[in-house]
Amino acid sequence: MHTEILAVRAAGLSLGHGQAVVATSLERQGDARPLRSRVAPLLQGALRRRGLVVQSGPLQAVPPSDAKGPVLVAATYTPHGGTEQTAAVAVAPQDRAARAAVQSALRELEDALRSRAVLLASPRSFCAGVDRAIEIVERVLAQEDAPVYVRKQIVHNVHVVRDLERRGAVFVDELDEVPPAATVVFSAHGVSPDVRAAADRRELRVIDATCPLVTKVHAEARRFAGRGDTVVFIGHAGHEETEGTLGEAPDRMVLVESVADVAALQVPDPTRVSYLTQTTLAVDETTEVIKALRERFPALRAPHSEDICYATTNRQEALRAVAADSDLVFVVGSVNSSNSQRLVELSTRQGTPAQLIDDASEVDPRWLREAATVGLTAGASAPPRLVEQVIDSLAGLGAIHVEEREVTQENVQFALPRAVRAK
Repeated sequence: MHTEILAVRAAGLSLGHGQAVVATSLERQGDARPLRSRVAPLLQGALRRRGLVVQSGPLQAVPPSDAKGPVLVAATYTPHGGTEQTAAVAVAPQDRAARAAVQSALRELEDALRSRAVLLASPRSFCAGVDRAIEIVERVLAQEDAPVYVRKQIVHNVHVVRDLERRGAVFVDELDEVPPAATVVFSAHGVSPDVRAAADRRELRVIDATCPLVTKVHAEARRFAGRGDTVVFIGHAGHEETEGTLGEAPDRMVLVESVADVAALQVPDPTRVSYLTQTTLAVDETTEVIKALRERFPALRAPHSEDICYATTNRQEALRAVAADSDLVFVVGSVNSSNSQRLVELSTRQGTPAQLIDDASEVDPRWLREAATVGLTAGASAPPRLVEQVIDSLAGLGAIHVEEREVTQENVQFALPRAVRAK
C-alpha cells in the first residue's frame, strides 16, 4: 500500500479527537470520477475496535494549501489479480492517536491482501417465516397513522430492527409499554397464552406475526399436554420461542437443553412422555438428545412431523457443503439469532473455524491472513444485502472467485394475516 497524508474537503466536516470519517469513495483532483472504497466497512470496523467514533461518507482530496480542518490518511493499492483500490480516513489534524490507529488498521488490511475463493452456501438468508413477519410490520406501518408497536424483536436481526425503527415501528419488551387500545405486532417467535390474555385486558389490536411453523409446535404442545403427557421441550432457556411454547402448558412441560439434562429428568409417569423441539436447533445435536430420551423413556411419543423448520435444516445442510472445503467460514447474523449461532457451532464441530458477524464491518482482516478459501452463509433472519456487502468487501482485498453451492431450492410461502392483506 502507498500511504500519504492529504487535505480533505467535505461539507460541514468537523472532527474532534477520537473521531474519524471513513471514505466510502475518494475523489482526487484530476480524477474522472471518484474511486469507491470497497474496504470501507472493514476499515470502519477496525477503527471502532481501536476505540474511535467512526462515521462514513464520500470524501474529496484537495491541495494542502486549501486545508483548513481535518487531514486525510489515504492509501492506494492494487492487490494481486485485482484492480486499483483505495482506503482513506479523515481525522482531526492534531489527533496523533487517531492517525496512528488509522495507520495500524491499514497495515492489517495490507496483510490480508490476496486473491481468494468464496464458497457461497445456498439456501441462506431470509426464510418464508421471516419474510412474512417483516412484511406484516411493513404493511401495518403503511396502514396505521398512530405508532405501531412490536413486542420483542420482530426477527432476531439488528439491521432489520433498525430499518423498521427508522420507518416508525416502536419495539417494546413487554405489553405494559404499549398504550391501551394501540396496535401491537407479536414477533415471529410466538407468545404464550398469558401474553395474549394481557393484550386482551389492555384492549390492544393484535396482529400476529408468529411463524406458522412455531404455531404448529404450540398446537402440538396443547395436544400432548391435553392427553396427560409430560411434554419435554428441547430448546434453549430464555429464547422467546422457548418461553412462548412452554407457556402453552406450564404445568405439563419441562425444558431440556442437553443429553445431561435428560439423564437428570424426573417425570410423574415414564409411560406418558412426549417431546417437541425449538424450530431453530442444530439437527445433529437434537438427534442426540432425542436418542437419550428414547433410551430413558421407551414409550416416548413424537410429533407427527419434524419440529426443526425446513429453513434451519436447509441452511445447516448448505453450510456442510462449504465448510469442509473452507479455511474460514463467515455466518452473517446477529448474536441473539439461534439459527445463526447453530451454523457457527456446526462449522466448528466440522473442524472449520467460523465467525458470526452482523455485517462486513465486523470482519477482522487478521482472520483473513491465511484464508485462501472463505465459506459464506447467513442465518434465516439476516438480510441478503449483508451477504453481498461481505463479498464486495472481500473483493477489495483482491480478486475473488465466487462459487455458489446449492443443496436445495426453497419455494415455501406463508399467507399473511387477514388484517393486513391488500383489499
